Amino acid sequence: TGGQSMEALARGGFITALLDTTTTELADEVGGGVLSAGPDRLEAAGELGLPQVVSLGALDMVNFGPLDSVPERHRERNLYVHNPTITLMRTTPEECAVLGELIARKLNAATGPTALFVPLKGVSMIAVEGQVFHDPAADEALFSALREHLDPKVEAHWLELDVNDERFALAMADRL
Repeated sequence: TGGQSMEALARGGFITALLDTTTTELADEVGGGVLSAGPDRLEAAGELGLPQVVSLGALDMVNFGPLDSVPERHRERNLYVHNPTITLMRTTPEECAVLGELIARKLNAATGPTALFVPLKGVSMIAVEGQVFHDPAADEALFSALREHLDPKVEAHWLELDVNDERFALAMADRL
């Protein structure tokens, strides 16, 4: 509900600028997870012309409930039991390519100032090197799709940091 609430607050006039670090609901929309914010996620600020600073937080994961709730067709995928009620599924290179193109399309349509911050060292704490969702091919598919489809009017920052690095957060906040 976080993404849906944020979009509604923006549309209701309660937000004047947006720092959107975690766009994970888009992975659920693409991958069939249970926490999608719907197809309009990442559109309100752009449609309203609000300044926005966006990142790719947790695009490595699709959310499901307990392990036994994961659809059979996904049982052979890279799954991580976060806790007894949440199982995460790693996004594939194909899903990441779709996500990159989707995000580029949404940001390209923005009518206000828009900046994208790309955490090249990991989009989540379990996607960094040495962790269970570290997948350079999937990350590169995401980054390549963004490079290919992102309009030059969208200010892009490609940082050799992970999304949870304090320097990454400060860079995003400073830009906003």
